[in-house]
Amino acid sequence: MVPDSLRRRAEDLRQLIHYHNYRYYVLDRPEIPDEEYDRLFRELVELEERYPELRSPDSPTQRVGAPPLEAFEPAPHAVPMLSLENAMDEAELREFDARVRRFLGTDEPVVYSCEPKFDGLAVELTYRDGVLVRGATRGDGTVGEDVTVNLRTVRTVPLGLLGTEVPRLVDVRGEVVMPVEAFHRLNREQEQAGLTPFANPRNAAAGSVRQLDSSITARRPLEFFAYGVGRLEGMEVKTHWELMERLHGWGFRVSEHRRRTRGIDGAVEYCRETEARRDEFPYEIDGCVIKVDDLELQERLGAKARAPRWAIAYKFAPRQAVTRVVDIEASVGRTGAVTPVAVLEPVSVGGVTVSRATLHNPDEVARKDIRIGDWVVIQRAGDVIPEVVRALPERRTGDERPFVMPERCPVCGARIERPEGEAIPRCTGLSCPAQLKARIRHFASRRAMDIDGLGTKLVDQLVEKGLVRDVADLFRLSEADLVPLERMAEKSARNLVEAIDRARTRDLARFVYALGIRHVGEATARALAERFGSLEALMDASEEDLLAVPDVGPEVASSVRAFFAEPANRESIRRMLEAGVRPAPPTRPEAAEAPLAGKTFVFTGALESMTRDEAKARVEALGGKVTSSVSRRTDYVVVGADPGSKAEKARTLGVPILTEPEFLELLKTASG
Repeated sequence: MVPDSLRRRAEDLRQLIHYHNYRYYVLDRPEIPDEEYDRLFRELVELEERYPELRSPDSPTQRVGAPPLEAFEPAPHAVPMLSLENAMDEAELREFDARVRRFLGTDEPVVYSCEPKFDGLAVELTYRDGVLVRGATRGDGTVGEDVTVNLRTVRTVPLGLLGTEVPRLVDVRGEVVMPVEAFHRLNREQEQAGLTPFANPRNAAAGSVRQLDSSITARRPLEFFAYGVGRLEGMEVKTHWELMERLHGWGFRVSEHRRRTRGIDGAVEYCRETEARRDEFPYEIDGCVIKVDDLELQERLGAKARAPRWAIAYKFAPRQAVTRVVDIEASVGRTGAVTPVAVLEPVSVGGVTVSRATLHNPDEVARKDIRIGDWVVIQRAGDVIPEVVRALPERRTGDERPFVMPERCPVCGARIERPEGEAIPRCTGLSCPAQLKARIRHFASRRAMDIDGLGTKLVDQLVEKGLVRDVADLFRLSEADLVPLERMAEKSARNLVEAIDRARTRDLARFVYALGIRHVGEATARALAERFGSLEALMDASEEDLLAVPDVGPEVASSVRAFFAEPANRESIRRMLEAGVRPAPPTRPEAAEAPLAGKTFVFTGALESMTRDEAKARVEALGGKVTSSVSRRTDYVVVGADPGSKAEKARTLGVPILTEPEFLELLKTASG
């Protein structure tokens, strides 16, 4: 038994150390000398060693790391972590404001919350009753990776929320970054140890968080900045500005460079000022984020398939550099597109060494008059993809040569054609190895069929040795086929065959995305899967059927229809099905037929028969939607024990209120 006095002392020490961590790491205003902090910490360590039952998940002693993991577990997000649409100039910011006011039906200026856009790794931290229970990467926005043990080691991630007023449940979202000075120091250490230096602070931060050995993460100089939440239960917040103040009070670092403005003019000025001071920040930022401040207005504005309507990212002008074009090559992609690529003398652009850059298409090469041997200005578009901006003709010597697009594919020798009305030439070779290799890599990628172990070099061998002439051949590979390959032992072969076997039952949305249909990304693949429910129905859908799917326009519908009308594609799919591939149908019912389709629920107070998450899952499984705030568009407010102000607001707006028994009866009726 632990004496009550020691139990109370351990709790006091935890709270004291959390408080002083907050003063030191978040506020940069320590109250006590390092020696006094060390004394408190040692006392807590000794207590927990003497009485292990005193250890708690939020104890500051738990930041040291955990035994290495074999792999990260998937971590679904209860509320999707959507991407933001980009504004590349001030005109696009003003267009965003016009769209917001038009949607809200107002001519009045909108209040915006403005903040820097951190260039790091987006993560989500889940707290129950003030204690950190999970940390996850953003992933594809719907499902990330569980990296809790690593995020616990980041000093600016609170293990427990400060203050007496904390929510029952909150998903705190933000960015893990590495300060620029710390990044350079880490790279010097990497080089001294004979290790490869990191390309930039963002890569260093992402690589550090995704270490299977959390003790490595613990040694990395990482910081976390909060910028929003997903779920928030047990607390009412009216504005984003108030939310950020709450986050700061709970112990999170939030940007001190935030600003609230009335109208878009102030937001534009904020972006100008921040970009001009970009290099003064101690960490990398690549733009500003502008958000509608009122959370109820955010709820009204809602979201599209990939991004909220109430926020936009203003992107800074990308970093540029000058280098020389050594050659221009024709590169063949997985759809057969033949793209001119500049081979460059290596140069550092924004901390990344660039040796190749896209030239987009032959018309673009001609328009910019890019020649082999030219000195050119390059930039990283969106600070990521290298591209050639312009040539420097004043530096020409006369030895430069113009680029001529080849008539035949440099990989398979088939004829290159340029379809009428398109800017990009395409290889006509149906069995072109370059296309096949790229298609297989895409098909096996993590966000598609997720076939672990099927890397680039192995794909090259499979195609070059004739073991895989079509994606469907993957599902007929045996251990005997794989063992003779280079760097492929029996265990590796067995693991790969097992990974391929697991992929046979991936869900329909992943399978559709894996097929590599032009213009069909993850969000569109998910929408198609939910609308049609089965592969057979999707394959037989007409363009008219496809156009009825939200966010599917004429270009996407035409591309999907053309893909499934191609006999070779249907034959490949037939062979996959014959080999045991059975894409799993969506778990949610088709929206138009769901019993609660179009119905919006809000919960307030504690439910006795189930948790809030379980109630939300029950509603969504029947096609309904759960939101966090009450508006005139809310269909039902479900009231449990000790309800908050949402119940009163529902009465004021005339929104139907359900008791817990009435809610359960509604679920029973809807379930049939």
